[in-house]
Formats: sequence, structure tokens, C-alpha cells
Amino acid sequence: MKKVLIANRGEIAVRIARACADASMVSVAVYADPDADALHVRRADEAYALNGSTGAQTYLNIPKILDIAARCGADAVHPGYGFLSENADFAQAVIDAGLSWIGPTPEAIRLLGNKVTAREIAVRAGAPLVPGTDGPVASGAEVRAFAEEFGMPVAIKAAFGGGGRGIKVVRSFEEIDNAFESAVREATLAFGRGECFVERFLEKPRHVEAQVLADTHGNVVVVGTRDCSLQRRNQKLVEEAPAPFLSEEQRASIHSSAKAICREAGYHGAGTVEYLVAPDGLISFLEVNTRLQVEHPVTEETTGVDLVAEQFRVAAGLPLSFTEDPAPVGHAFEFRINAEDPARGFLPGPGRITAFEAPTGSGIRVDSGVRTRSVVPSHYDSLMAKLIVTGDTRAQALRRAKVALDEMVITGVPSVLPFHRAVVRHGDFANDERYGVYTTWIESEFAQELASSPEIAAAQPGSERESLTIEIDGKAMNVGLPASLVESIRHGASGTARDAAVENIAAATDEAALSAPMNGNLIKWVLEDGAVVAEGDIVAVLEAMKMESNIVAHKAGAFTRGDQQPGVAISRGDILGTIA
Repeated sequence: MKKVLIANRGEIAVRIARACADASMVSVAVYADPDADALHVRRADEAYALNGSTGAQTYLNIPKILDIAARCGADAVHPGYGFLSENADFAQAVIDAGLSWIGPTPEAIRLLGNKVTAREIAVRAGAPLVPGTDGPVASGAEVRAFAEEFGMPVAIKAAFGGGGRGIKVVRSFEEIDNAFESAVREATLAFGRGECFVERFLEKPRHVEAQVLADTHGNVVVVGTRDCSLQRRNQKLVEEAPAPFLSEEQRASIHSSAKAICREAGYHGAGTVEYLVAPDGLISFLEVNTRLQVEHPVTEETTGVDLVAEQFRVAAGLPLSFTEDPAPVGHAFEFRINAEDPARGFLPGPGRITAFEAPTGSGIRVDSGVRTRSVVPSHYDSLMAKLIVTGDTRAQALRRAKVALDEMVITGVPSVLPFHRAVVRHGDFANDERYGVYTTWIESEFAQELASSPEIAAAQPGSERESLTIEIDGKAMNVGLPASLVESIRHGASGTARDAAVENIAAATDEAALSAPMNGNLIKWVLEDGAVVAEGDIVAVLEAMKMESNIVAHKAGAFTRGDQQPGVAISRGDILGTIA
């Protein structure tokens, strides 16, 4: 392999580009219109436009990506995580095009990416499991039948999902239909397939996972464990390695069953076998992620293994550079730095970053997809960067993390930094003798009041781009420029009139108006026109950054619905209706 096309964006695309440089390989970036000035475009050796804004038009568009691979002469494709990374059809298309696929085989992706068949493999491998459906369920009625047999609560999960999307925990029979519909919508949006299955939900479990590497020479190793229990809405926020407070028996069970599952599936490449660990010590297989994980740096920092470099070796047909499970050295935390306001229920806040200042010092690593002046688009995931902090012990890593989080500065968009600063000082997380957090701990027990970010804002004017035709030596060429600059070129305007118009629209509110708190797409209206609402009632559902958010009534009264139809784009400040 000499030239690798990176079929992704953001910090993971930057990470892979750097690994390519380490391996003396040429890296090729692809970018959607909102990412034309993104960091991954600058860090790669070459970059090509995907021409579009939505995931379907760009990072999920297989023909476009393969066309670029052919045009640029790439001989390999790395999918990163998310988007097409666990799409077996994409893997097969890459292989059929004569390119090296840096990932597991399409067959393994199909087997393990489908959570139903993954459960079957886990059973054959002898891994522990909670009760679940034998296949996808077709309706809320089938979910209800399962719950009647096995009891509440239950989890409705996307069969082809990952990363916490397309998962809904249901605690009452009245919630089943809405939860099923929402899970299917999220799964379809994020993964292109809406099939969901159901399993018994464990109360207050930890989320523990094993990082696996396997080559085509019969070697399967577990590079280490991680704890990823600190989550909101099934999206991980903090991860650490090795997973603390596990008995040797638990650790041995996780290592052995993870290897057995991968051998049973004929797996090779990097992958993660995930488990839930109940308060009573019960371990239950959860899923297999057939890709590199967001949290892979904590494993790298505590083992000295470059997981992307090992992916390159496996894809090239070479054996792993080691064949025994490495013993962890020290302890590491990863803090996901998302553009979200934790005081507003982790509300996404796309926009332009006016300052990005990373901490420095011993044991500090920052994997970033942004810098000062970068735009965080509303079209994609909210992850901006990852702060990784390592120490000789968990206690030392935690002390270093407190300092690093206090030093980090992000302005222009909201961030989850206030939450991270609070959680590293919380007794449930920082305790040296027990692990007090679990997968729903944030929703259930984290009660600290955090100040709302003043920076929830629409993506600033100028972040949009347009193409302008120019002439060079008599030849017409298209140049992509910020829309405000194109407007200035065409009309000689400074852009201030446009900025003022946007400000006027956002300001045109009154006490009765229900305005959108974020950019996104209108998924559905929950209430009919004329409905009587109480403060806090759900009025509509918006989707932004691949997550659904409820829009609630800001006061009690009679609701008059706006004329927006499901499927349309909504901007922050848009009036969705009035409550009088």
C-alpha cells in the first residue's frame, strides 16, 4: 500500500493521515462542502471534493468515494469510524475495485455488524448473554410481547447500529410505540437500515470493552480493556484504560470470550468486543464494533501499540507485530470534547470556533479535527477533539486531567468542558476504592448545576460555501469560496446587510413564540395544531448531529403550530409556533 484514501472526516481523518505519514504513505482526504476548510483537508497530502452537504450526498456516497479513489490513484481505503466503516457493501465495493480494504472482511462485518447474528456467534463462542429476540422486530407490538415475557425495562437496538445511536430504553408499556419509531428513525438516519431487535436491559451496568487485533495468520490478541460507562443517551463521553475495579476472573472472562467470538467469526483487523457488567458482577456480551473505536488512544497510551499501524500491517497481509496480550502500563483517560451544552441536556451547538487552545504538559495528547476559526457543521457528529491524559496510576492521571481540563479553552461554540471539569471532581468517578458510575448515571444521579453556555448559536454566516466560475488563461474553472465572499464579489456588498438580516430574524421573537433552540431537521410534530400544553410538554422532535432532541413547550397554553413540514431544515431561532 502506497496511497490511502481516508473515507471520513474530522479528528479521525487527521489521525489516519498522521499514521500514513509515519508509514511513508500518501494520504488522500475527501470533504463535503461544509468541510472544505476543515483541518483534515489541510493535513492530508491530497484532498478531493464530494460536492454536497448531507451524509447521503457525501461521506455515505459509495460511488463518489470510489470514483475519487480511481481518479487520485489510491490503492487502499481506510474508513475510520462511523459513516461507512461498518458497511459490508462498501467494503466489498472497495475490494471489487481492486483496492486494499483496511478493515475486516465484508463477511465478518455482516456477521458481527448485525447484532442478531452477532448474538448467535457469541452463543456459539460461549460468551454470557442476557435474553434477547432471535431476530429483528417489526413493530411495537412485538416489543410489547417480548417485554411481557421477560419483563421491563427493555432496550430497543438498531441491528446494524453502533456508537449509541438507534438505542431506546423503555421502562413502561406506554412508551413502547414511540420508542420503537424513534429507534428505527435514528437507525435509518445513521446507518441506512432501520431494523431493530430487543433485549432485556440491565439496570445500572458498567460498559466494559476489549480491544482486539487479529491478523490473517491466526493470531488474535486482546490489546487491553477499557471502561466507557460515562455516557449520555448511550453516547460515550469519558473512557479509560485499563478498565478499573475488575476482578482477575472478570478480566480473564472478557479476554477469553472476546478472542473466541473473533475466532468464531473469522475476524481480522482491529475490532472491539463490548460487554455490560452488572453491579452483582454478571458479564453480558453487548456487541462487536468492526472498526477502530473513538476511544482507541487510551489503549495506545497504556500499551504502546499503534492500532492504526497494526491495521495497515493486517491489510497488507503481514502478521501482527506481537502475538501475546500486552500488559497495560499506567492509566489513561479520554475526554470527548463535543460541541454541546451540558447544562441544556447536551444540546448540540454548531457554529464557528473563535478560540481553540489545547493544554500541554506531561501525559497530554490531543487528537483534534478543529482549530481556531474552524466551523463545526450541523450536518455531522458534534465531536471536535479528544483530550487524552495518561499517568503512572489512575490517581495521577486523574490529577493531571483536572489541570488539563482547566487549561483547555474553546470559545465560539458550546462545549462539554464544564461537565468534564465537574465529573473528574465527583466522588462517584474519582473514588479510588469503587466505581460509582454506570451507563445512565448522568441522567440518574449527576445533579450538579452547570452554567448554560452563552454560545448556542446558528452556524455563522460565511460558513456556507458556493462555487464561482472564474477564467484563467481562457479556461473556465470552478472555485469554492465562502458564500459571503461570493456575495461580496457579485454585488460589491460587505455582507453586513446579510448579517443584520440574520440577526433580525433571530430577534423576531416574543413571549408567545416557541423558537427552535438549535439547527436541525424537523422529524415530526408531536402535538396537533390547537392542542393545550403544559410547560415542558414535548411539541416536536428535531434531529441534529445524528441525534434526536425533543422540543418542549416553554409555557402552558394553547399551541398554534408553525407551517414547517417534517423533513425540512430548521435554523436556531426559527419560530415553530406560538403558545398563548
